[in-house]
This record gives sequence, C-alpha cells and structure tokens, in this order.
Amino acid sequence: MTQGAGQGPVVRTATLRDFRVPPYAQVPVQGHTEHPQPEQPHQPAAHPAALPPHPQSASQAPEHRVPAQAQQPSAHQHLQPPHPTQHQAPHAPAQTAPPPHPGDAVPDDEYPDGYTPTERDLPVINRGDTLQVSVAPPAPATAPSPHAGQGQGPGPLYVVGDVHGYLDELLAALHEQGLVDGDGHWAAGNTRLWFLGDFTDRGPDGIGVIDLVMRLSAEAAAAGGYCKALMGNHELLLLGAKRFGDTPVNSGAGTATFQAAWLLNGGQKIDMDRLQDVHLQWMSRLDAIVEEDGHLLLHSDTTAYLEYGDTIEDVNDTVHEILTRNDADECWDLFRKFTKRFAFRDEGGAHAVRELLDAYGGERIVHGHSPIPYLLGEVGTEDADDEAGPVVEGPHVYADGLAIAMDGGVTMAGKLLVQQLPLPH
Repeated sequence: MTQGAGQGPVVRTATLRDFRVPPYAQVPVQGHTEHPQPEQPHQPAAHPAALPPHPQSASQAPEHRVPAQAQQPSAHQHLQPPHPTQHQAPHAPAQTAPPPHPGDAVPDDEYPDGYTPTERDLPVINRGDTLQVSVAPPAPATAPSPHAGQGQGPGPLYVVGDVHGYLDELLAALHEQGLVDGDGHWAAGNTRLWFLGDFTDRGPDGIGVIDLVMRLSAEAAAAGGYCKALMGNHELLLLGAKRFGDTPVNSGAGTATFQAAWLLNGGQKIDMDRLQDVHLQWMSRLDAIVEEDGHLLLHSDTTAYLEYGDTIEDVNDTVHEILTRNDADECWDLFRKFTKRFAFRDEGGAHAVRELLDAYGGERIVHGHSPIPYLLGEVGTEDADDEAGPVVEGPHVYADGLAIAMDGGVTMAGKLLVQQLPLPH
C-alpha cells in the first residue's frame, strides 16, 4: 500500500509516539465507551476559500517515540467533556541516529547523551541547566463579545497548542474561553484565533479536528474575526504518508519511508481512511510562521526556520514550493528539521529566540511542539510509581521571558491549552 493505511479491521494496535508514556497515563479509562468506526467516510465542511490545490508532501526522521494505544474515534455531535486517554509503553528497538544537521541553536554536545531526532524516547529532563521556570497561570480571559462586528477593528488574539486528534478536549477548551458555543460553533465575533499545528496522530479523531478548524474558519470570517492555522511537523508527516507512502527516502540513518514514520509516530488508520483531497489541499497551504501583535507564532521550538528564508514571506513561500515539487527526499528533510526541538530551552536558549526575532520581527515567540512537562522536567520514567499526571495550568514562559510554550501535553494526560495573548512578562 502507498496510502499509509493498514489492512483488515480496525483494532487497538500499538503505535509508537515520540514521547515517553508515564505510568499515570496507562490507567484504563473508566466508563468510556468506544464508538464503532463509521462505515462511510466523514464529509468535511467546505473550506471558505477555494484555492488551487497544491501537491502534497512532507519530511523528517521519526521523532522520539514510545508505543501508545491507537484509539477508536468517537462521535462529536455536541460539546463533550475531555476524557483521559489510555496508553501503553512497550519497549521498541533503538534506532540509528542520523548525523548532526544544521538548524538547532543548541550544539549537539549540549543535549543529553544519546539524544537524536530519531531516538525512541524524549530524554527525562531533570538537569541542573534546565530552566526551571514555573508554569505561568493563564491570564484572566476576557470573554469575547459574540456580537462583535467587522467595523470594530481587530478583536482579541488567542492561540491553541497541539491538539493531536483530541477533538472533545479541544471543543471543551474553546468553549471554556467563550470561543465556541455548546454546539461547537463560532461564538467569538471578531476574535482572532491561531492554531499552532499538529492536528492529527495519536488521538482518536484527527480528521474531525481538521474539519472543525476548517468550519470555524468560515464561521469566524462571517462574524468579522478569523480562525487560522500553522503548519506543524505532523501535518508534514501526514502529507508525506499520503503522498509518498512506502517510497524510500534518505533519512541520514539508512532507508526510511513516510508511511513507517507516520505509523511510528501515532498515525491512525481511521484518519487515513477519512483523509480527503480537501484536507490535503488545506494542510499543504498552511503557513509555517506568522507575526501577530508582536508575537512570532510558529510550531516548532527550533531555529531551522532560518534555513528557509530571511523573511516570514520567504519562509512560507519556500515551504509551499517544497510541498509542490513532489520530491520525497526534499520533503523528508523539511519534516526532519521541523521535528527538532529544545533550541530555546537551556543555556543559549534566549540567544536562539533572539536570532528568530531579529530575522522575522516580533517581541516574543509562541510555539507548540515540545510538551511543557518535558520543558520543565516534570515527567518521570516509565517505571516511576507516581500515578499523578503532569500539572499544566497554563503556558510556560521561559528563555528570559522571550518564549511561550503552548503544548500542554494532552497526549500524556496533560492539558490542551487555549490562551489569550498577550501574557504578562
């Protein structure tokens, strides 16, 4: 197969994630009823702007990954409270590391021993040089007026961290901030909402998440606001799995394929089965970086963006051109570089942030990609006895106050973050 989907009936088979699964995330879900797979493909909402389709692709070596249980999708007809998720973590064989590559502000010898972009696990971070900045509580949210109109100027600015297929949690978080109503429709008038990427993989309903974001884009525009999204490394991965499938690519560590990397990093067969051209076209048009109100918004905490252009427009144009050229190796390299992380974390992190701000503008970087529990060193080993999940109350401000991390670790029983900007320094 070249579509990245498996054969036979859908079962709860183990897939590999790029993060260690702590014991507290392995507790079976109580009272959770799985819903059967729908017989017919889900029909997405129409995209508000019918732009010419771009060919799709993607790029990079598998992330740090750990086996997790793939979940069946649930029906999302009304707003539902978030549910904890069951994960398992059998050991997987170690993989050969690729050679060092550019784009990371932190030299390779600054990482823990054995760290590479293709390792099975993210390292457990309890080192003295880690910036131990407390999780900043979210600023009191001012509920957007549901009747704000187009003539009132820009509305408040919100950002959303990594979703990874957790549609129920996303709806609950958006509703809590007053951005959607109880039925999941736009209720925020002229509010501006940015998603920071990674809509699919690991969670039960990645295509449902994409459908929601596409629909909210149309509803927000009609109300005088907007809902937009950035390109995450998992969008690149899904595009590559669909476009290139089992085509061998030069990973820098031997032969690899997008399909294998997608499955190893939590790819869900139900998402691939429901993936349609409209989803592919939407993902392939996403920008990689944008500046809003002095905030430089991007998905990954890496300086690799600097390799793709000297301006925001250049970076976005280059990414779109790569996805259009239909070159598997080129797309793999893009995916590999956008999967790098931790460039803003330890000593030299503030300098790396300033490199990006000096190049592209803005006063602060806001990113997803690296879960806050790992940035803070609050995740223990797989053998730990502590069954309490990571405590994530809000975004993590670090790197001398210049960086804001928005991935609350929803895949590890953390929190899906929706935050109004600006945050206090």
